Amino acid sequence: MQTKISSSEEKVNSENGLVVERRFTSANQDPFDSFEWITMDVEIRNPDGSMADSIKGVALPSGFSGVPGKVCAQKYLRKAGVPKYLRKIPEEGVPVWLQRSEPDHERMQNVDADKRMGGETDGRQLFRRLAGTWTYWGWKYGYFASEADARAYFDEMCYLIASQRSAPNSPQWFNTGLHWAYGIEGPAQGHSFVDPETGQLGKSTNAYEHPQPHACFIQSVSDSLVGGTDSIMGLWNREALLFKYGSGTGSNFSNIRGRGEPLSGGGTSSGLLSFLKIGDRAAGAIKSGGTTRRAAKMVTLDMDHPDIEEYIDWKPSEEEKVSALVIGSTILQKHADSIMESIWSFGDDERRFSQKTNIGLKRAMVKAIQDSVPQAHIKRIVDLAEQGWKGLEFEVLDTDWQGEAYMTVSGQNSNNSVRVPNSFMDAVQSEDEWNLYFRTEREAAANEGREAVPCKSVDARALWDKVAYTAWACADPGVQFDTTINEWHTCPQAGRINGSNPCSEYMFLDDTACNLASINLLHYYDLDTHTFQIEDFRHSVRVWTTTLEISVLMAQFPSESIAKGSYDYRTLGLGYCNIGSLLTHMGIPYDDERAFSICGAITSIMCGESYATSAEMASYLGPFPDYERNSEDMLRVMRNHRRAAYDAPAEEYEGITVLPMGIDSKKCPEDLLDAARTCWDRAVIEGEEHGYRNAQTTVIAPTGTIGLVMGADTTGIEPQFSMVQYKQLAGGGSLRIINQGLPSALSKLGYSKNEAKEIEEYVVGSGRLSPSIPRDLLTKAGLSPELLDKIESELPKVFHVRNAFSPDILGKEFCIENLGMTEDDFYLDDDDGGIKCSNPWFDTLAEIGMSQDEIELANTEIIGRGTIEGAPGLKDEHLPIFDCAQPSGSGVRSIAPAGHVKMMAAAQPFISGAISKTINMPSDCSIEDVREAYNLSHATMNKACAVYRDGSKLSQPLMSQLVDSMELEEEEVEVAEKMVEEAVSAIPIPEEEARPVAQALVQNYIAARRPLPDMKTGTNFKARVGGHSVRLITGEYEDGKLGEIFLLTSKEGAAWRALLSQFAIAVSIGLQHGVPIDAFVKSFTFSKFEPSGMIEGGSGRVKMSSSIIDWVFRELGIKYDGRDDLAHVEAVDLDPFSISRPEMTSQGLSRSEGEKREVQMTLETAVAPIMDSESATRKAAKERGFTGDICDDCGGSQMVRNGTCLKCNECGSTTGCS
Repeated sequence: MQTKISSSEEKVNSENGLVVERRFTSANQDPFDSFEWITMDVEIRNPDGSMADSIKGVALPSGFSGVPGKVCAQKYLRKAGVPKYLRKIPEEGVPVWLQRSEPDHERMQNVDADKRMGGETDGRQLFRRLAGTWTYWGWKYGYFASEADARAYFDEMCYLIASQRSAPNSPQWFNTGLHWAYGIEGPAQGHSFVDPETGQLGKSTNAYEHPQPHACFIQSVSDSLVGGTDSIMGLWNREALLFKYGSGTGSNFSNIRGRGEPLSGGGTSSGLLSFLKIGDRAAGAIKSGGTTRRAAKMVTLDMDHPDIEEYIDWKPSEEEKVSALVIGSTILQKHADSIMESIWSFGDDERRFSQKTNIGLKRAMVKAIQDSVPQAHIKRIVDLAEQGWKGLEFEVLDTDWQGEAYMTVSGQNSNNSVRVPNSFMDAVQSEDEWNLYFRTEREAAANEGREAVPCKSVDARALWDKVAYTAWACADPGVQFDTTINEWHTCPQAGRINGSNPCSEYMFLDDTACNLASINLLHYYDLDTHTFQIEDFRHSVRVWTTTLEISVLMAQFPSESIAKGSYDYRTLGLGYCNIGSLLTHMGIPYDDERAFSICGAITSIMCGESYATSAEMASYLGPFPDYERNSEDMLRVMRNHRRAAYDAPAEEYEGITVLPMGIDSKKCPEDLLDAARTCWDRAVIEGEEHGYRNAQTTVIAPTGTIGLVMGADTTGIEPQFSMVQYKQLAGGGSLRIINQGLPSALSKLGYSKNEAKEIEEYVVGSGRLSPSIPRDLLTKAGLSPELLDKIESELPKVFHVRNAFSPDILGKEFCIENLGMTEDDFYLDDDDGGIKCSNPWFDTLAEIGMSQDEIELANTEIIGRGTIEGAPGLKDEHLPIFDCAQPSGSGVRSIAPAGHVKMMAAAQPFISGAISKTINMPSDCSIEDVREAYNLSHATMNKACAVYRDGSKLSQPLMSQLVDSMELEEEEVEVAEKMVEEAVSAIPIPEEEARPVAQALVQNYIAARRPLPDMKTGTNFKARVGGHSVRLITGEYEDGKLGEIFLLTSKEGAAWRALLSQFAIAVSIGLQHGVPIDAFVKSFTFSKFEPSGMIEGGSGRVKMSSSIIDWVFRELGIKYDGRDDLAHVEAVDLDPFSISRPEMTSQGLSRSEGEKREVQMTLETAVAPIMDSESATRKAAKERGFTGDICDDCGGSQMVRNGTCLKCNECGSTTGCS
């Protein structure tokens, strides 16, 4: 019962509610006065970079500057429905300051209609909305001992969120408080809730009065196709409701019959996979949160299911289909083009379709058949040609994860896991058979009290090898250790734990939900005293446990069964983040016995204090409804947690098969060890007396988006991912800074300030031009001191020193005066109104005389190496402290897989649920490495384990090319040269006369790229064609032959400039692959289109042209092909010529004149693919330590592993549910 408070001064017995200590705030003082506040403008952009919306003047604490503020404003500030004026709603027994608010319609009548409603623009609105709602519900239902305690709780929660010390999961930010703070209502969505007074189920009457704060769900599914909410089709409907609102769900599908099992109505089952594919397609169609990211879903299957082998093979076989689609679509397009070309390049209309007369068609068809193109498809192409079709365009697929190839196959919308019992691991160890059982037989045997008869027996080790192989190949399935999970189950009398949420941290009964919150550990570490603030941490755990419990009280759920299950067991998900950064600041390696002990102690404090608080709440609110039936089991589990804190001997544990990793007292700081044990002493004693308010209280979640809001360097229990960090600037762009754990660790380790500075500059660069680039060289090039200062200010924002010298930074005036550029090289950007250079990649440093080696050396010194390996003065024994999840920059070191497993094992004995974490592995790891990681996870009592091998997804770009393109080019050149020599010996004329003939022959049939030198000479032509300025720049080989051209024009239209530039690239590729300049000259001279007319400038030998292209190839023909006949062309000579625009075919460049078609040459092209902008972005991201994936929400490339999912460091989006 709620205690009525007549005044805030009144004393109330603590047994009637929670007494809340103030550790961060003071009575009668606004908690927000403790912070420095800033205002920032936030742009919300679409994935293509276009502006979606903007929020001006957002007020937030200064700690939210950069990414935290951007994410908070984009994701969590309410954008609409916030009234300009509010009024309180009086409510009996509720203090005025805590009463609900609603729109003050009378006052708003005096405001323009379009200004009456708006959005949140101040962090104080957001933080008060959350803390106020929790306090309101807690006050109404008797959680606080007095009004003073309620006020203290409210102030402390405001402070904890505003200081970025902690944060709830995303659904809380989205939904909590909209009704309490602003009176926002909406139509009911079919949710259910449990009345806290009566315990009866009810239906929500509006969308926001009972918020939906839960992120994690586990749902049951029965072996029934239709007929109820627990049926297979009913599950897809329940999943859809969760996905729509951004939550994640998981289910164990082991109840569903396997392939070939008998059906009650006759016939046999089509098997589990047929249903999983339907659910997968449904999830992919709905998307998560109504956005572009895919649904967050977990599919789990027991190891004794008859379809287990097919299930394990599901994802890799689907990925093989993706490869087949990519390869097949490319081959089909190539051969369709070849067949069409062979038909339409044949002169005779009647005979072009006959293989007997058109030998080219026959060869094209034979090649297509050899490449496995179905003959029916070849016939279709020929049939269409006979009907007049000149070409066919197929969709050429790629391995983009959001592309059509991946969308076509199944199994891509979930994380997959297998449930592994100890009996299976024993069978693997002893190399025994493993039995699989039909579901119907197992059920019948249970009903009849007999042993089930297996439908099949398989080699256990071979099945385990299959799990390891598929995880190595495609990162799935993860492994959940069923025996360990259920031995630590607090409510076994209610049923087994069968499944988990998508990220595997929440593991409990089916049809329950969990709301999460995480504490930022680094905020509890005093950098001056190098101590962990234990009491502050315990206090935060206490108030957050209360908050999550109140959230169960006030919540609505997507189904009655989940509402009832969540009410009966009241599971919570308190966790932490940033332990990787904390350990670095402490100067302790992640993979180290001391780190494991510290992790274990901090986790023990969190879980023990949380359960102690739960027992305290049970003393005045009562334990969770089903506690009595499960009390003995729960107390047994609590005692085992406590034993792990004391690192008890094996014989003391109750009902445990695999022993936990206890806290090593010799490696753990004394204060942490004492607190870790004291918390569990209190938790067990209080629980034995009062029971517990919650069946579970702790998990370790990925903390993706909320980790960014808290400004955390590392998520969940993950280590650092790089020694260089990228801080997003408010005005756009990123700032490259040192990982802040590095200087703190160096100080702790005893390095002097000068030594530390030298090490930091080795990693992130000096940020200074001098002495790496000689000052006199820069001065001689015309760079003023002011301009050099500007360049140095840009150095922290660029990723290569060349970028700091780009024309856009140097400015138009400097480039024209000192680099030989002209007005025509610049244009007005339509997007931002600035003056931009049409060649932003112009290499200024090379232009002023630096060699490529000198530039790269300067880049290493100024921009840094991205790794601490090899840093001057760094002791070898300190290197492990700075190891990251993957190699940083140019380094090779990273945390070993065993280090990841042991860190999880250190925390797991003190977690109610489990841990969402990925074991990161390098691309060169073996299947055996994956298997050993799984084996170690089982042996160290982890509940679940997932691995991610770099490059295991087809959609992930490789860090480097599989085969060096230069080696391919050299091999092609060698082949071409060999063929020239063979042709010379075969031609019956003198060698000096035979060689040019042989070269021409080979060039016509071999497309071997001859790479240009890094330093090359050329000619710069500037002319005006028909009044439009154009510049032609050439690049030459050492022997003077033409190798590349650049075309720049002042003609209006960005599309025109881009098209001309791309045309120049295409010509350059042809030149480098042996296409004679004569072939281009023949094809493109006399081409006729505007602009055309009189020529001013250029070489002076061409006075008129029929187009810019005509002028270009006249100049090139005169200079590089000796075509003097193209010089001094009179206007009258241009009139008779009007040929069609040349087209590139698989055989070469061709042009048509009436019915006549002339093929200038035949090429079997083997051009190395040009890297498009997205591929370049992916590669650059990989080099900077990110995964190389592209964010579906903002289009950014700063994606990092986040538990079993991905998180964007730019916008905060995740591919999971946190």
